[in-house]
Amino acid sequence: MKDNSRLNPSIFHTRYVTLTQLRDATINEIKLLTDQNKDKLLVDFGCGDMPYRPIIEPLTGKYLGVDLSINPKAEHFIDFDSKTTLPDNYCDIILSTQVLEHVDKPAGYLQEALRILKPGGSLIISTHGHWFYHPTPYDYWRWTSAGLRKIIEAEGFKINSFFGILGLAASGLQLFQDGIGVKLPKFLVPPFALVMQALVSLFNKINSQAQRDRDAAIYVIVAQKPF
Repeated sequence: MKDNSRLNPSIFHTRYVTLTQLRDATINEIKLLTDQNKDKLLVDFGCGDMPYRPIIEPLTGKYLGVDLSINPKAEHFIDFDSKTTLPDNYCDIILSTQVLEHVDKPAGYLQEALRILKPGGSLIISTHGHWFYHPTPYDYWRWTSAGLRKIIEAEGFKINSFFGILGLAASGLQLFQDGIGVKLPKFLVPPFALVMQALVSLFNKINSQAQRDRDAAIYVIVAQKPF
């Protein structure tokens, strides 16, 4: 079985702090949305490897992975314009983890998400504030918290929660680690990551959650399609 480092990262992983916090925040939001109803239809929009599927799928009635045709794990395919052939008002929840920075047109992606969501349905979306360049296959965008709020609300969503992961000091250390790590021999990367991730975790405590919500490496947003 392939190692699922997004779901269970090693303490030697160079993204240990962000991956664990992103996982916990995402799954917690899914649990809140499905607590009273386990029959909801969830679309993982830009699904990639679907790292959280083993935990999320039992909480839903149906889990559908949607992605580009280059992803053999996807169950429904889209093109680079983010358009699907799914019907209007199709699903109850859309999960979008670390996708928005990779799409050609974020507004078009959000418009399609709004179209296929049922009225009152929820979008759980995470994307980057401060982060390194990582094309998969492309990497186009970074946001301030205000800019991300603006683009999501501009497409008709109502934002219910907005949560920042890694404050400014911790984000700086993460970027420092990434800049140094690429120059290290491969065998030195795990111990270096262990030390750096301990520092990232420590310095993340400098900023309050309110400050992280304004200025962070990753933002996790829950937005709703109006009834």
